[in-house]
Amino acid sequence: MMDDFKAMGDYRYSEKNHGVTAITFLIVGLGIGAIAALLLAPKKGKHMRKIVRRRFEDARDSVDDLSSRAGDYWEKGSEWANNQKERVTPLMKKMRRD
Repeated sequence: MMDDFKAMGDYRYSEKNHGVTAITFLIVGLGIGAIAALLLAPKKGKHMRKIVRRRFEDARDSVDDLSSRAGDYWEKGSEWANNQKERVTPLMKKMRRD
């Protein structure tokens, strides 16, 4: 059936790069999404930026706090492991002699 269209001249196969078309639709979609976001945003831009900045700073503080606690836990774990190693080393030496 496709041969019939080719023969009649109603159908032409496009040799274009489909990637260019996909990128074009992507850019158009992003533009439409950005416009819709601006039109439907519940707050003014300046107010929204303040909210986003505060949330970012809160998240950064949380990550800093978490990393410092993780460092503390790492140090405590290292100390515990070293203490256990010191306790087990004499026992291992004794077992090797026997």
